Amino acid sequence: MTDTQQLHAWIEGCLKGDRRSQQAIHKLYYGRMKVVCMRYTRDTDQAEDVLQEGFIKVFQQLEKYSGLGSFEGWVRRIMVNLAIDRFRKLKHDFVTVDDERKLELAQPSEEDEEETDASAYADITPEQIIDAMQQLTPAYRTVFNLYVYEDYNHQQIAEALGISVGTSKSNYAKAKKNMRKLLTKK
Repeated sequence: MTDTQQLHAWIEGCLKGDRRSQQAIHKLYYGRMKVVCMRYTRDTDQAEDVLQEGFIKVFQQLEKYSGLGSFEGWVRRIMVNLAIDRFRKLKHDFVTVDDERKLELAQPSEEDEEETDASAYADITPEQIIDAMQQLTPAYRTVFNLYVYEDYNHQQIAEALGISVGTSKSNYAKAKKNMRKLLTKK
């Protein structure tokens, strides 16, 4: 049986309520989806909460998967949408400026505007990138992820998060600046 056939067999099993099929799909996508959730949350515990809720939703809504497009992409979309929903629900707690635990933001100087040589980031690990992203405020982190990883434009981000296009652009620029500062320290 090919990998694709096996996946379809597991999906069919899940639709019939087979726990082993659910466990197989969970095991197959757990690591990849945890990375997605880690990018949107402050720590591992929050990521685990989103991940758990995401898998519950995947299994509850499995009959909605049309079979068109990648199943992994469909699962990923559920995880990202949960992260967006979480942002919207808690938006009143989020601000678009860093708090005292975050990096201090100043007006961009000429040296901030210069692009850092790509070789400065050559030895940075994916774990360090996730760690840096988790140090961003929730607003910066969410906008950064949607723009960089999910390929949303600022109009789509604004609509998804209930913010203005200008706020999306500003948050992205500040997130990028903070990421640069955090990663060059590494």
